Parts: sequence; C-alpha cells; structure tokens
Amino acid sequence: MDTQAEHSERDRSSEPRTGSEEGSRFSRLRGVSARVRPWRRRVLVVGVAGVAGLLLFSAFVVQPFLIPSGSMEPTLRVGDRVLVNKLAYRFGAEPRRGDVVVFDGTGSFVREDLDADPLAALVHGAAASLGLAEPADTDFVKRVVGVGGDRVVCCDTRGRLTVNGTPVDETYLHPGDTASKAPFDIVVPRSTLWMLGDHRSRSSDSRDHLGSPGGGMVPVERVIGRVDWLGWPPARIGGIEGTGAFDGVREPGGAHG
Repeated sequence: MDTQAEHSERDRSSEPRTGSEEGSRFSRLRGVSARVRPWRRRVLVVGVAGVAGLLLFSAFVVQPFLIPSGSMEPTLRVGDRVLVNKLAYRFGAEPRRGDVVVFDGTGSFVREDLDADPLAALVHGAAASLGLAEPADTDFVKRVVGVGGDRVVCCDTRGRLTVNGTPVDETYLHPGDTASKAPFDIVVPRSTLWMLGDHRSRSSDSRDHLGSPGGGMVPVERVIGRVDWLGWPPARIGGIEGTGAFDGVREPGGAHG
C-alpha cells in the first residue's frame, strides 16, 4: 500500500502543469522584474549623475588634492587632503607672493612624457580629481616666493631670502630649516613664478632646476589653483592660514607690493 501511494504521488507531481498555472507564475515573475528594473535604473542613473557632477565640480571649481610628501611641512602634512580653489585665478587675478598653489610642472619641474598611456592617465586623473589617488607625477604643491619681475636672492647676512632687496622673515618654514643651503640670485621672467617648499631641506623645487631649460620657473598658465582649505584630517579642517611675510616687499619698479 505504501509503495502504491508513493508511486501515485510521484505520478501526480510529474504531470505537466496546465497553461494557466505556468502563465500565472510567469505573470508574477514579470511583475516582480518590472518593479525591480526601474529601481535599479534609478540607482544607476543617480550614481552616474553624481560622479559626473563631482568630476565637473572638481574640474572647474574646487578639486581635492592628496598631499604625497613632506615638502610643505608644517603647513601641509603627508596624507592631508586639501581643497584647491580653481576660481582663484580664473577672472584676471594672478598668484601672489606667499600663495600656496598646485601647478602642473610639465616642462619646468619634469619633462613631458611622450610615451605615457593616455587611457591610464585619464583613469588616474579622474581618481586623483576626487582625492581618491595620489596626484599625477607632474602635479606639485609649493609656495610662490617670486612673481614676474622679482629679483629673489639667498641669502643675506642673517640667512634670509630677499625679494627686490627686502628681507623676508619666513615664519612658515619647517623648524630647524634655513631659507636655503644653496645660494641663488635670480630674476623671475614675466608671466612665470619662482616656487619653494616650506620644508626646504626636503623640498625639490625651483632651486633644483636652475640649470634646466626654463631655470625652474613655472609659467603662470600652469597653475591649477590656490590651496585655500584643508578637508582632511578632521582635527585640522579649516582654511589655510595666510602669511604676511611678503607684505613689505616692493614691486620691481620700486612701488610697495
């Protein structure tokens, strides 16, 4: 009896389902799928639009920048994420002495890499523009010490820089550092900048390219923007403190700056 019952159950389970049962099940699955697909599409659209908006904002307004080295200590530390104001010099203004800026060092601090992979550079650039990766090898952050027409000399009898004959007390320097161990006497060509790091003993800057084409001068057009804010770590979030070190410097023609 038990064997017959089992066979009977198997026979009933193996019977083909009617078209109405299959159709009902298909309708339920299609209804669920129809509800899920728009939700997924909305999430995808919102995600893509958000990333595109961030990239556009980073490209034209404010860009996060990850500090990769200690060349600007103590002002900026390794791992800091700063916010670069790309509008600072967009409407006719130019970098001023004392500004901390991010710039493209291609042609001044580094040679142009003709063999670079453009696709890899694009992907890395997108990640760097969101502060998710270290900046490109051609991007640098330094302080503007001389602008077009300035004569910058190191050092006077007290070990200070002079700009257009005026000594500069660089209170932002890393403790224990001097203005420069390597002496120099340069005149900054028009539309270029003379850049130095705040941690002079650990900074590769304009001084290291005196013998290179361009003499370490950075074209103003290569400046990406001014570092105005610290966005990370939380304990240091806020504006970058300015400096009055250059307030007494005269313009090359003799007028006060």
